[in-house]
Amino acid sequence: MTDTMSGLELARKVLRTEAAAILSLIDRVDADFERAVQLLFECQGRVIVTGMGKSGLICRKIAATLSSTGTSAWFLHPAEAIHGDLGAIRDDDVVLALSHSGETEEIIRLLEAIRRIGAKLIAMTGSRTSTLARAADVTLDCGIAAEACPMNLVPTASTTAALAMGDALAMTLSVRKGFSEEHFASLHPGGKLGRRLMRVENVMHSGETAPTVRASTPMPDVFHEMSSKRLGMTCVVDPDNRLVGIITDGDLRRAMSRSPNVLAMAAADVMTKNPITIRRDVLAVEALKIMETHKITSVVVVDAGQALQGVVQIHDLWRTQMF
Repeated sequence: MTDTMSGLELARKVLRTEAAAILSLIDRVDADFERAVQLLFECQGRVIVTGMGKSGLICRKIAATLSSTGTSAWFLHPAEAIHGDLGAIRDDDVVLALSHSGETEEIIRLLEAIRRIGAKLIAMTGSRTSTLARAADVTLDCGIAAEACPMNLVPTASTTAALAMGDALAMTLSVRKGFSEEHFASLHPGGKLGRRLMRVENVMHSGETAPTVRASTPMPDVFHEMSSKRLGMTCVVDPDNRLVGIITDGDLRRAMSRSPNVLAMAAADVMTKNPITIRRDVLAVEALKIMETHKITSVVVVDAGQALQGVVQIHDLWRTQMF
């Protein structure tokens, strides 16, 4: 801490410096950035992200972001690469190399090997005239006015700028690839994000756990099926397991208010025809929206031929704690 600056003042200065570093990148999102995105889009192999020290930590984050948005990416430690791990790079890969100076020894020693292997090279550096920049197929300028460190030594604003540029690359590439919520869900099965984006097939009651009766099933048996499966409803299917209707607790109450002889009826006399249905690959969050919109507590899952696949119950969605 300087003698003339309080801790709070210094903290604010650090944040302003790093924010300014990111904002300065906006005008550098140009034709070179577009070429870098195109190289990544056309990559038939993997994206190999490499950097030393603090830049290496940023590389790991960029690789993780690319991987989580549909692009196969790996971090390669440049020092380990020049000591035996060069086999990780193939001719159909794209190498994304970070070095603020553009002269990091371990990165420079990789350049000849990258060219020999035939991989493409994208450089993210603060110096367009550096050795790394001159060797790259595309160079992204991540230069900054100054580090946020009071001594202008510790990588702070430079690593923040590199991270932001990496995020810009990853997000632009994901849109170019048509990466969707469904794709995200398939790559994030765990954690809160995964739970929010899980599919209906992961939470539905299927097989023996899905309440099912035939149209001709006597009402005492319908009551038993609904009671034993404890979903407050049952599906009504034909001999080919195609959905023809549903019976809910509400249907039972309405039937009993209309006739005192409900027990003498069959399922077809009480069921609601043409109920709301969904497919098994619908996101669970969409199923919840449907139930809330129509004020229902269950929705039936069917295939394209209306064959019964399962039942989703609103309490099951709540229990996943996806909200």
